[in-house]
Amino acid sequence: MASPSRRLQTKPVITCFKSVLLIYTFIFWYAMFLTLIFLVELVAAIVGFVFRHEIKNSFKNNYEKALKQYNATGDYRSDAVDKIQNTLHCCGVTNFRDWEDTSYYSEKGFPKSCCKLEDCSPQRDADKVNNEGCFIKVMTIIESEMGVVAGISFGVACFQLIGIFLAYCLSRAITNNQYEIV
Repeated sequence: MASPSRRLQTKPVITCFKSVLLIYTFIFWYAMFLTLIFLVELVAAIVGFVFRHEIKNSFKNNYEKALKQYNATGDYRSDAVDKIQNTLHCCGVTNFRDWEDTSYYSEKGFPKSCCKLEDCSPQRDADKVNNEGCFIKVMTIIESEMGVVAGISFGVACFQLIGIFLAYCLSRAITNNQYEIV
């Protein structure tokens, strides 16, 4: 049997060995977590690409619904419609005539966000409002920025794959060397 002083000398080695095993477990699960996140992102990208036409149709339907329910009281949908029309200098979904089917138009006319110029009150004067619809402009912007989004997504995916690969390599190196510690 080893002397008590010899046992005290091996205790730090055993503690260190346990710490290495604990680190290996955390690194392995970290790599698994990164892999899971990467797979979820990959599935989301594939689903978005496959269902892009449904996304366009959904946006168009929701925008039409927001026009029908438009009021100038500060509803979040009305604010979104105003923001889009002010920013993109457009009016309605396909053109300014879309407003003619709404209850807001029958009461007050075109909203101020449809104006070509600032500080106008268009009422029902079609010459003072933007002619182009917002749906086409929004889709044009989305399609033009798709390359940037794809490039950024690809860059993030590359860094994730590098992180996954390095975490697996580290956990494997720890596993292969765990029996050499004595």
